[in-house]
Amino acid sequence: MVGKARVQKRLYYKIGEACKALGIQPYVLRYWETEFPALAPSKSRSGQRVYNEKEIGIIRRIKELLYEEGYTIAGAKKKLETELASGALPENDEDGPLEAEAALGETAADDAVKAAEPAPPPAPRRTARQPPPAVPLAPPPLDTEAAERIQTLRSGITRALQEAREILVLLSSKSP
Repeated sequence: MVGKARVQKRLYYKIGEACKALGIQPYVLRYWETEFPALAPSKSRSGQRVYNEKEIGIIRRIKELLYEEGYTIAGAKKKLETELASGALPENDEDGPLEAEAALGETAADDAVKAAEPAPPPAPRRTARQPPPAVPLAPPPLDTEAAERIQTLRSGITRALQEAREILVLLSSKSP
């Protein structure tokens, strides 16, 4: 049985890694960046947001204030500012910087399990040439004059098709 792997402490975490570990969506974290001045991640050379340990702790505390303690954004902002000013931001007492269950540095056993699982089949793709699937529509109610014209048109088409079939029969019988 494989024990819980210890997550190696890193200097920076990408936004996707931080969100996965903290259990929030990236759009939520980007919104929090606009609302909480204490949360100002630096950017990598490629322009991607990167978070250090202090910012991860701030994000964790914001999540606690909003989701667990029930503060509003404004209330959480005030509470966080007072905690940061007094230096009373709770320390992380979990296994690692982003908790071991988040597994930012996944173990080789995890990789082997993933490799052994069959990949799901790809979803069928529509090309530009394929029309969208037909959606049956109920015809709108017609007035009697329109219904009579449609019936006349249908009977004319039926007669024309019958004549075309008769011509094809005649032509096929005369072919050598």
